[in-house]
Amino acid sequence: MNKSRIVFVCQHCGKESPKWLGRCSNCQEWNSFIEKVMSVTTQSISETSQPQELSAVTSVNQDRLKLPLPEFNRTLGGGLVPGSLVLIGGEPGIGKSTLLLQLSAMLAKNEDNIIYVSGEETMQQIKLRAQRLKIEGKQIYLLSETNVEAILANIEDLNPCLVIVDSIQAVYLPEIETMPGSIPQVRECTMRIMQWAKKRQVPLIITGHVTKDGSIAGPRILEHIVDCVLYLEGDSFSPYRLLRSVKNRFGSTNEVGIFEMKTQGLVEIENPSRVFISQRSDMAVGSVVVPTLEGSRPLLVEVQALTNATSFGLPRRTANGVDFGRLLMVIAVLCRRVGLKLASQDIIVNATGGMRISEPAADLAIALAIASSYSDKEVNPELLAVAEIGLSGELRTVPQLERRLGEAARQGFTRCLVPAFSTRASHIPKELRLVPASTLKEAIKLGLVGKKEHV
Repeated sequence: MNKSRIVFVCQHCGKESPKWLGRCSNCQEWNSFIEKVMSVTTQSISETSQPQELSAVTSVNQDRLKLPLPEFNRTLGGGLVPGSLVLIGGEPGIGKSTLLLQLSAMLAKNEDNIIYVSGEETMQQIKLRAQRLKIEGKQIYLLSETNVEAILANIEDLNPCLVIVDSIQAVYLPEIETMPGSIPQVRECTMRIMQWAKKRQVPLIITGHVTKDGSIAGPRILEHIVDCVLYLEGDSFSPYRLLRSVKNRFGSTNEVGIFEMKTQGLVEIENPSRVFISQRSDMAVGSVVVPTLEGSRPLLVEVQALTNATSFGLPRRTANGVDFGRLLMVIAVLCRRVGLKLASQDIIVNATGGMRISEPAADLAIALAIASSYSDKEVNPELLAVAEIGLSGELRTVPQLERRLGEAARQGFTRCLVPAFSTRASHIPKELRLVPASTLKEAIKLGLVGKKEHV
């Protein structure tokens, strides 16, 4: 039995309302509600929907589909789970289609059928990209279609091991009377694709564009529907691309895969720590290396700071790749507990290589870089700094210090500035000497080596 009702849906966040609203109470957008007729189908409950005791549910061991890209596997938690739906988001032109076409070519070498559905490009345009990447295309089946019903009907008999839909904002369902990319279209198309994938136990990857604020364009509920959400990030002026996991039902989150964009496509970086600090100059003022953790991977990232007397009444604080709130906290501690007069200084802090550092372990490196730039004193290039800073100026230890120090020793560093309590840690590399400090003021005295010689 079918019933219908009229609701108003926000085109930005998907919030539903029984009446039209001028401003959405969820996302605060104006004039975003459109009228939609919702059909509700009522049916009897089948036997498969009956409740079942958890102990009586049979478990099925499913082998993951191992991808030939280890960096991709890392972000997925070990490979694609059969029947899983993965969303890859990123800005237009960041390399999503290039990465997926390379992945398709690698999987097709095992004589597995790969289906690449494009709603934005023709087959000839995809062929041009494949020729640029030197991809032959055997076992890769292209489909240029935007109708979801036609897409599912065409791929039904090919028995693929992977299906790619690029992008979810370009496809539509005929029974929904809205434009492709709208809230109802994106939501219903994703649900229809997910049901097909789970029924046939075929992993499926969809791509989505992001808005100016960096979120997936369209409804946020799209991220709740899929099993895994990956973001492909990178600056337009930088060749490096970071594939970051922000949701994963079958693995850990916050994992990062690191690639470099070259003429032959995206290439994995085997030693990202060496890449991020390779262009660091010796005895640089305002430059400190911090061992960070991205998921389970330790990475060495260079933090740079620049201070300059402000030309305006209110000094500017700029944070690139570091948390702006923590930057303000570090500046306040430097002023109050160390005595640096930063109230009249513009302060710019940058994490090189396009990395984003959100953990408190970078507090000491940020503070030491600011103090180095303000006093125009150098930092020992073989010295790392890792510690969390408290509001009273004390240094606090960070988790998994041994893994961070092990990565630092492999990259040739000989000294590390750490909290005094961290010296009790076990498994410290013999090549690395710990420099303990109890307070931020003491750490700055130990970290700065002298006045820079001007030419």
